[in-house]
Amino acid sequence: MSSLRVLLIGNGGREHALAWKLAQSPNVESIIVVPGNGGTASLPKVTNSTAVAADDYPALVELALKEGINLVVPGPEAPLVDGIEGYFRDARIPCFGPCKDAARMEGSKTFSKDFMKKHNIPTAAYENFSDYEKASQYLKTIKHNVVIKATGLAAGKGVIIPETEEEAQKALKEIMLDKHFGSAGEEVVIEEFLTGDELSILSFCDGTTIKSLPAAQDHKRIGEGDTGLNTGGMGCYAPTKIYTPALMAQVEREILQPTIDGMRKDGFPFRGCLFTGLMITADGPKVLEYNVRFGDPETQTVLPLLESDLADIMMACAGPSPLLQYVPVKVQSGFSATVVVAAPGYPNSYPKDIPMQVAQSPEGINVFHAGTKLSGGDALLSAGGRVIAASATGESLRAAVNKAYEGVKLIQFEGMYYRKDIAHRAFRSDESSEKLTYAQSGVSIDAGNNLVDRIKAAVKTTRRAGADAEIGGFGGEVDLSQAGYPDAPIVVGAIDGVGTKLIIAQKMNKHDTVGIDLVAMNVNDLVVQGAEPFMFLDYYGCSKLDVSVAASFVEGVAKGCRDAGCALVGGETAEMPDLYTGDDYDAAGAAIGVMKASQRLPRTDAMVEGDVLVALASSGVHSNGFSLVRRVVATRGLSYTDQAPWDTTAGATVGQSLLTPTRIYVKSLLKVLGQGDAIKGMAHITGGGLTENVPRMLPSHLAAEIDVAAWERPTVFKWLGESVVPAEMARTFNNGVGMVIAVKAGSAAEVVKGLEAEGEKVYTIGRLVRRETGSNGCDLKNLEAWA
Repeated sequence: MSSLRVLLIGNGGREHALAWKLAQSPNVESIIVVPGNGGTASLPKVTNSTAVAADDYPALVELALKEGINLVVPGPEAPLVDGIEGYFRDARIPCFGPCKDAARMEGSKTFSKDFMKKHNIPTAAYENFSDYEKASQYLKTIKHNVVIKATGLAAGKGVIIPETEEEAQKALKEIMLDKHFGSAGEEVVIEEFLTGDELSILSFCDGTTIKSLPAAQDHKRIGEGDTGLNTGGMGCYAPTKIYTPALMAQVEREILQPTIDGMRKDGFPFRGCLFTGLMITADGPKVLEYNVRFGDPETQTVLPLLESDLADIMMACAGPSPLLQYVPVKVQSGFSATVVVAAPGYPNSYPKDIPMQVAQSPEGINVFHAGTKLSGGDALLSAGGRVIAASATGESLRAAVNKAYEGVKLIQFEGMYYRKDIAHRAFRSDESSEKLTYAQSGVSIDAGNNLVDRIKAAVKTTRRAGADAEIGGFGGEVDLSQAGYPDAPIVVGAIDGVGTKLIIAQKMNKHDTVGIDLVAMNVNDLVVQGAEPFMFLDYYGCSKLDVSVAASFVEGVAKGCRDAGCALVGGETAEMPDLYTGDDYDAAGAAIGVMKASQRLPRTDAMVEGDVLVALASSGVHSNGFSLVRRVVATRGLSYTDQAPWDTTAGATVGQSLLTPTRIYVKSLLKVLGQGDAIKGMAHITGGGLTENVPRMLPSHLAAEIDVAAWERPTVFKWLGESVVPAEMARTFNNGVGMVIAVKAGSAAEVVKGLEAEGEKVYTIGRLVRRETGSNGCDLKNLEAWA
């Protein structure tokens, strides 16, 4: 058809993308969007209309007849489930969407699960319930993890994934009794929880033929790392690399074609776009759900890859005769990514009518509006939870993702939130064969965090006057004045070791610097709490005592104590031939410091948005992450006596460079702390890197926004970064900054000047911001620059 007049129904990002793509067709004369949004209003050939309501189907038919509409495209699921297709079929106007019977595939999860069972389409084991008591009793009888789904429409949010039976019972009550999803929860599906990679397939269908767009992967959870509440989708990328030609053929053979054939045989042939949500399990692909329309944000992701005329494809599916087999569905090579920007608070309650600014998009980047509206002609305001999205294409997935995040920078409104890790699963897959993680070297940061969580209860039982027996900070405190010693100071203790850096010292037969490391790791932990270290004790355990080695080590400890201004008052040496072998030894130390209550840090109650973050340069890797460092050295085929590839000018060997001792910051920090109250908190960047340590000094409502481009990473970290993914670098190493300090904004310049006068190299690296839902408390900007 050479002169198409299109009626597009909806107001989301999906509809903006559909209007954008349809307007590119030379066969499309005009498009009316009911009601549309701030983005559709600015497209060529497109007009928004609020003359009729999007759910007033007879009025929509009248509008279509009046305007000479010859193709209707319903965007959301609700009108399709209501049977909008029948209204236009009766008026002899083609509608790209299924009939009411076929729309039950999305309108009722009970119906779709029963359909899959009938037609032997692989899916998770399940049971349907309309009786709360029976559903509750069923949960008590099963052992496997479950997914609980409200059977009706719930705007993409009616799916709960509980982790315990208690959470499952709570979710069931919220859905069926408390009606959190309204009438959608009158019946539920309780199905087996599947593990694997989730994929979305959008397929054009004319009732007989099916042609699919590239497989996409949505990011449903609000938080990075796929954590937090489910949403309508926070980002997407396509194509997914796990959707190989072999897997594609299997999905078409076992799932897609049987679905289309089954619907036709059951008397409701499907015409329109079929969305198939898949989980790629160890037992093969299984269907999670069907939707009967384009997905969101999958549409914004895959349509920029479509080279064929979308209007021609839709007419081939919706016209009086099924013609899809004769119409090409051609997709360009390359990748596409979408980053969704949400309102503050989403997916819980969120404000609307927030003023927005959106800059002009360069070539290759599209900004698709979702929850936006125009006020007073051209003032753009937010009007929903998922407000807007930036999409981009590129020759590689990394290029597409980077461009999409460049697109996010074009968007500005107060409180905007977006995930920083779109496509993280794909990058993890890309880099797993050539890039290393701390866990691969035998060390689990998560296991350490889990241990702290598990032992907190036991530790609390030791609480006494003056000591709260809390763990998780950098050191432990006892307020002696509350413990029965009037007017006495607060005593702070820290305990730590050197870790597997000792193995390098043993291989290099160089033991003096690791003694400094032992002191540094402890006294730096004390000073971040505001304490002045005054005494130190060490422990040295070995297979057989070598006096020269032990003496060299303790001499290093003594040097570290002098640098920190504390006394080495005692220690323990133990020979244990049954525990250690050969020349092995291990070491640990404990530092004790004192402070007045007024000196205690962090002062979380004083921290506010806008406080400045400054950092002190490290002297190198310090004493954390050496299990991973040694793994990298081994995989790169280096010996510790080889010249360090990152240190060619100094001519140091790998071992000599890596044994550079940890910098002790005590004296310079105490000097500046004694000059006023500008410093509100400090974080010693040790195990866990920036990601884990910086949040330890912050209140729960604030996060650190750190620009990793604000300092030049030392060459050793650049070299390590060739073998370790950026996120793992940030979570394992100090990357050139050994101490991060939160400073009152108006005093930052003075603090920097004072620290520089004490010989420190200081960087201004960021600021404190409001912590958004799903944030871990440390938001690293420009992390992709470390790739």
